[in-house]
Formats: sequence, structure tokens, C-alpha cells
Amino acid sequence: MKQPPAARSTTGTGTGDDAGNASGTGTGTGASEPPAEPGNASATGTAAGPATGAAATGAAGQSPGAPRTSGAPGTAAAPGSGHAMAETAANTAGGAGGADGGSVIVTRGLTKRFRGGQLAVDGLDLTVPAGSVFGFLGPNGSGKTTTIRMLLGLIRPTSGTARVLGAAMPGAARRVLPQVGALIEGPALYGFLSGRDNLRRLDAADPDADPRTRDARIAAALERVGLAAAGSKKARAYSLGMKQRLGLAAALLRPRRLLVLDEPTNGLDPQGMREIRALVREVAEDGTTVFLSSHLLDEIEQVCTHAAVMARGRLVVQGPVAELAAGARGRLSVTTPDTADAVRVLKEHGVTNLVVTDGRVTGEPPAGSPPRPRNGAPGPEGPDGPAEGPPGQAGAFDPADLNAALVRDGVRVRGFGLERASLEDAFVALTGEGFDVAG
Repeated sequence: MKQPPAARSTTGTGTGDDAGNASGTGTGTGASEPPAEPGNASATGTAAGPATGAAATGAAGQSPGAPRTSGAPGTAAAPGSGHAMAETAANTAGGAGGADGGSVIVTRGLTKRFRGGQLAVDGLDLTVPAGSVFGFLGPNGSGKTTTIRMLLGLIRPTSGTARVLGAAMPGAARRVLPQVGALIEGPALYGFLSGRDNLRRLDAADPDADPRTRDARIAAALERVGLAAAGSKKARAYSLGMKQRLGLAAALLRPRRLLVLDEPTNGLDPQGMREIRALVREVAEDGTTVFLSSHLLDEIEQVCTHAAVMARGRLVVQGPVAELAAGARGRLSVTTPDTADAVRVLKEHGVTNLVVTDGRVTGEPPAGSPPRPRNGAPGPEGPDGPAEGPPGQAGAFDPADLNAALVRDGVRVRGFGLERASLEDAFVALTGEGFDVAG
């Protein structure tokens, strides 16, 4: 019976050209015909394809006479593969220069237009404060992953600039990426290796990693992402959620100044989502800036300190999460068995977009309604509220007066209040679309 070919280690150097072919110098391990797994080569290097195509930091080169290796750059898979893991080796001695005015990511006019005319990212001006957990929010297809690929030097922008850790990308990728850990869309793993051996292979490809601490760091990373008991299991047997966790472990093998996570909770069950969110908070508390892209509004609202909203390739708004949500007006809510009468009274007082559901009426307060503090403290007009005026007039709305009007008309009010606006309310108000819409 013919034995499968043994894996061998090769060192090769590739070159880049204007067609977007990546160049790289690295150490790859691959099997000759046929490869044991798609992407069974690991490498570290410093290359980035000039245009589109297989751009990556650390794409394995092909050395003469060596067995043919396939795919799996040590730090990112080629664009278009659908899965990529950018896990760059830490190199704290190298440094990446100072941040731009306290910001770890700054883009100006960043634009990407693919062949065929598709405009994926359109004039993006983004600023990510140092020490923040920054949510990059938008529907699927809004340009989030394309932006991340440009930030990491995996593809070149059509126009505009991107600075990461104070240095221009992709030119400074060799200096910057060692200080960045990233998980883009999904990890590219060696299925024939265990989770622990996948991490060993990646860490061994890091020229600055200390082999004496490798096993301890790998064990700590697996424990941190909840895979300690599954570390010896073959990666091909991992569920999607387990693969996501292993990709996170790879990004956390060394301390990072910046952690970039693209849809990190993809494939996880609710408990797994909570654990990853807790991990993100823990990493941020250690001083790492976290850039987290997601289409899950709840995820961004629970974890992030700052956020930017993308829609159809363009930046809609950015700022602290609390301020973004505060920019949207909350809805008035009345709980009553007399919904028809309540709707009539609310309409008379300027409440719009009324919705009736199971003994509850909700609607948009009149235009010009003063924001009401969540703790019930008096508003800016004083303890008695705004000045009186005709119903529906801007500045005339006072929840207490509206509640009294409902009672006077015989409406039995069992519950009354203004609901706090959510990030979802802010997104819909800004873009006019929900998250089932892909740009």
C-alpha cells in the first residue's frame, strides 16, 4: 500500500508584480501530490501583493526542487478564499512609531474599487482611539472586511490613505503587523493537526517567539478561549465555533497593541458569544485596542466603547456608543387595555408612528420633545418641564401632561414611559434600513 508523502520543510522566496501576485519569504511545510489538506503550508514573511490577488504578510514561497505547497499563508489566506487568519508574529522590539494624536487607526479618503467597477469602500475617514473597543458596524456586504484587509495590507486601496499604529499601510506592514493580532472572517487551519499543534506551527513561524515559553503560552491561550480540553483534537473535527476560538487563541499567543477581529462570534452559541465578549473586555483592560467588526447590533452595544456605522461602502457616523444611541429618540410606550382610546388621545397630542401590540401602544414622541434622563431627574427646562403650548407643538411635549390627558379621557393606564433608544434605533434612523439588507 502506497504511503502518503511525508511533510517537508521548505524555504522559498516569491516576488510581487502589478497583477497583485504576493511575494514572501517564509518557511513552509507541505506535502507533495496530493496535499494533505488545503492550505497546509505555514510561513511568515513581509510581502503584500501590489494590487488584487493573493496578497498576504508571510505567503509561503516556492523554492526550486521543493514539494509543492499550497495556500495557507502564515498570517492570512488569499482574498477570495472566504477564510483568512491574519495572525502576525509579535515583535515588540521593532516598534511601529507613535499613534496619530492618540489614535491607533486613521484613514482618510480610503477607497477600494474592484475590477468590474464594484465600489466596495467609498472615501472612508475613520479614527480609532487608542485603548478603545471600537465596533465596526454594518450589514453584510457593507465594506467592513474589505476595509480591514486594506488596514492590514492584504489588499491595496484604490485611493486614500490608512495609518495603523502611526505608520502608513501597506508600506509599513513589516514594522506594524508584528504588533497586531487579527482574525479575519474565519481561521485557515491545518485540519490534519491538533488545535495545539496548529498553534505550535504558527508560533514556530514567528522568528521572535521564544521557543522556551512556547508550550506555556499555547496552554494559556487555549485556556483563555475555552479550548484547553480540546487542544489535542484534530482541527478538522472542530465545529465552526471551536475554529473561531482557535483563531482567537492564535491572535493572542503574544501581547498585542492592536487586536482586529472580524465577526469573532460567528458560529458560536449564546454561551460562547458571552465568553468571547468577556474575553474582548479582558483584553481591552490589559491595554490592547480592539477593533471589532460585526453586523450584530447587540454585540457592539454590549462590548464596545466606540463605534462606526457603515452602509453600502460609506461611513455613516462614528463616535462613542452612548452618544450614537443617544442621538436616536426613544419611543413612547403606554400599557393599557383601552388601546383604541389611547391611540386617539396620543394622536391628538402629536404622537406619530403608533403601533398597537397586545395591550400596549408605542409611538414617536412629538418633534422637539426634550430628552428625559433615565434616572427621572428633571430636564433642562427645570422640574416643571417645558413651557405649555398646543398639542404637537415643538417644545410643548411633557410626558406627565400626556399621561394626565390619557387618564382624563378615561384611558386606564397601567404603564407609561419613554423607552431608551438602542443602537439599532440609531442605525435605522441614520440609514433607513435594517440589518437584513446587504450593501
